[in-house]
Amino acid sequence: MKLVIIAGGKGTRLGLKEIPKPMVVINGKPLLEHQVDLAKRYGLTDIYMLSGHLSQVIIDYFGDGSKFSVNITHVIEDKPLSTAGAVKQLETVLNERFMVFYGDTIMDIDLEKFIAFDTENSESVGSLLVHPNDHPYDSDLIEINDSNKVTAFLSKPHKSGWHYSNMVNAALYILSPKVFNYIVQDEATDFGKHIFPEVIKSENLYAYKTTEYIKDMGTPKRFTKVEGDLVSGKVARLNRSHKQKAVFLDRDGVINKEVDQLRHIDDFELIEGVIDAIKNLNKSDYIVIVITNQPVIAKGFITLSELELIHKKMDTLLGNEGAFLDDLFYCPHHPETGFEGEVKALKMECACRKPQPGMLIEASEKYNIDLNTSWFIGDRYTDIKAGKSANTNTILLKTGHAGNDKHRFSDLEPDYMFNNLNEATNHILTKN
Repeated sequence: MKLVIIAGGKGTRLGLKEIPKPMVVINGKPLLEHQVDLAKRYGLTDIYMLSGHLSQVIIDYFGDGSKFSVNITHVIEDKPLSTAGAVKQLETVLNERFMVFYGDTIMDIDLEKFIAFDTENSESVGSLLVHPNDHPYDSDLIEINDSNKVTAFLSKPHKSGWHYSNMVNAALYILSPKVFNYIVQDEATDFGKHIFPEVIKSENLYAYKTTEYIKDMGTPKRFTKVEGDLVSGKVARLNRSHKQKAVFLDRDGVINKEVDQLRHIDDFELIEGVIDAIKNLNKSDYIVIVITNQPVIAKGFITLSELELIHKKMDTLLGNEGAFLDDLFYCPHHPETGFEGEVKALKMECACRKPQPGMLIEASEKYNIDLNTSWFIGDRYTDIKAGKSANTNTILLKTGHAGNDKHRFSDLEPDYMFNNLNEATNHILTKN
């Protein structure tokens, strides 16, 4: 597979004047060199570098790529063409699926798994790598369905008072040559704003969700943070080829205030201190994943769309304060019948409803999580049982139900008990 690196950034916010943004030195070498090293690790050695602003700096440093054991072809735009317009210049030479990097991101992605995901959807126009981040309010967001098909692009700035899923276009793509049919020659167009929204009107694009490290470093503050993560080894540790560790959270009574059979979005309210607790986890190497039973679906109290809106509100409340959840798994089933309007197809015994560990197992397989070094935090013994069954460490909180289902699990004890999520996460982060 050939790789295209879009390297036309100016780095104005970083105060760069004599070098283009992709050549900013981070942890001892230019950002672009970090990207070339990543590509080479996964066998992507045929590289096109697209540049414009101060392009000679890039050409002088990389040459034909031979000193980096890759083959580099430089393509220089005569005028700014933005992301899609720049890639359009390669229409005659890219006749099979190709990968695209944006030259202003530091990342360490298991590209082999990304390519495998795209291969499963090879009839599509492409696959986009997506993730949550700590500033979704000023990021380009997407929406996807249960099949990982992209259904909408939501470019910044976003509407005030609007609830969104924290799902960010991370600017790493695998694309089919079919994408060229949507790009106008010699015109400045952006993939996220102009091209992809048109593609999904008639063809498929898929989203590959990851918890791996990929961040732009376009401001001094972000640059400092990214460089610190690179130096500490965090960037490399989060590559999915390595075993990850997670903190699994129940939702009701742990993240939001307990409301019996919560079904109205206006009743969803975060517990005090939860934002800080999750932000602290986000700063660590822990993946943060919600594991929640939602029998209100099977009972017919709310629809899947209404549940999705509640989760969008949760994402928005957290995201507005710089916190995020890496993923959420919910069980819609319920074994008991007799509810007016119930969904018969969901009235069943299942392997995902806690105290069964099914959702934890599914999450561990998706993100290569080591359950033995992970934690499950809940407010019921049902949560503790699920965590124990999956071999995680367990914490019972005194919020929400505060373990009032103890009578169902008389011989079961959590590893630890704390008053709230902040205390629990402080313990985890101190212990590790």
